[in-house]
Amino acid sequence: MTTTDKPSILTETRDGVFIITINRPEVRNATDFYAARELTRALARLDSDPDVAVGIVTGAGGHFSSGKDLKAAVAKSPLPTDGETEFVPPTRVEVRKPLIAAVEGHALGGGFDLVLACDLLVAAEDAVFTCSEVSRGLVASEGGAARLPLRVPYGVAAELLLTGTPISGIRAAEIGLANRVTPSGGALEGALSLAQEIRRNSPRAVLATKQALRAATLKIEGEVFDVHDEIFAPVLAGPDGEEGARAFLERRAPQWPSSW
Repeated sequence: MTTTDKPSILTETRDGVFIITINRPEVRNATDFYAARELTRALARLDSDPDVAVGIVTGAGGHFSSGKDLKAAVAKSPLPTDGETEFVPPTRVEVRKPLIAAVEGHALGGGFDLVLACDLLVAAEDAVFTCSEVSRGLVASEGGAARLPLRVPYGVAAELLLTGTPISGIRAAEIGLANRVTPSGGALEGALSLAQEIRRNSPRAVLATKQALRAATLKIEGEVFDVHDEIFAPVLAGPDGEEGARAFLERRAPQWPSSW
């Protein structure tokens, strides 16, 4: 819950599928502290509910997520007073059940990281995926740099991460990132259809198969995150990120305080 009465994360169960919707359309579903915390809680509910087999993460208002809420970050919004200020970032939650990203509109920066934290991707053909962190003086520390090279060829990952070049849902399928592409507006229904194909199978077999799939990458991801956290720490603590965020909000080109 944000400081308003509007829930930042919506959940519903539909035919054994748990749908998690990021509900901040006024900022293209950018996530502040509260939204990230609620998203982590929703992922925990997915795994603990015996009546649901598959989870879907999507966004309200025609966009998936534009990542970190830079306005909130620049304003240094106060942390909650309920004492719950520590939680596992949603991109690092280990989800036991299959998780599908249903993407319309933009999946930028941390939003793209969240897509990569899911097992499967259903994208609208005109969806836009961008590893935009470098253009904001930030780094893809929550999965982009760790997971993208495991999902697509190294050269493709390098181009996306180093240039911030956007790709469409169609291109995401061409490089093997998107499992299915739908017409605009059809990503959620496409994800629901894919979820039912999974759900009709043996629960034990599905859960074991996901565990086996993840076993192949968990060790790699864990080690990579540890290395990346050390590499990225000076960048995240430095001035470039604040300048990038301010330049974005002020709609101007950033003037980087660091040099090559």
